[in-house]
Amino acid sequence: MEKEDLHIIQVLTSTKRALTDEDPIKLRELSDQTIHSACGIQDEGSLTIVVLIYSLSKLIERKQQMHIKNWNKFVKKFNSDLDLAIKAIKDNRKDKFESYVIMARKTLTSVSINIRPYIQEIIRKASINKASKLYEHGISLGRTADILGLTQWELTEYTGQRHEPIQHATIKVKQRVETALDFFS
Repeated sequence: MEKEDLHIIQVLTSTKRALTDEDPIKLRELSDQTIHSACGIQDEGSLTIVVLIYSLSKLIERKQQMHIKNWNKFVKKFNSDLDLAIKAIKDNRKDKFESYVIMARKTLTSVSINIRPYIQEIIRKASINKASKLYEHGISLGRTADILGLTQWELTEYTGQRHEPIQHATIKVKQRVETALDFFS
């Protein structure tokens, strides 16, 4: 089994535990940790996991405000989907792994019909957030947007907001002359 596969298994196992414990901080840490390995792999399943884990952290943070019914049933179903994804990795079935990750995403969006639009918005914002992190790690804007199902416009808009403006320092004329003379001597 490859190093990346072992990492994904460890992350999914930790995600199950953090979800059961309702620990949004641990979930966010797992998402950030996984973004680094996902940059190397660049497969849809790994990147979807990054977004799902981050979305779960946001969902847990706002769980009380949203009055989610059947939370325990959702956690059980989601963890079951992750168990299937882990088994697929162990069996070296990448195609099955990706289908189980997609199934986990559907489970997340079906937590509650009343808050489905809100959850979909959480997932969309999480996708944009994580896509910007991928872009910061050197994955092209087009590739990042394509993998996570975003438009380049959405991603460009977000990455443009996040970066602080460049501060240009002015140098006095005397110092410029000295620097130029040093350079050419």
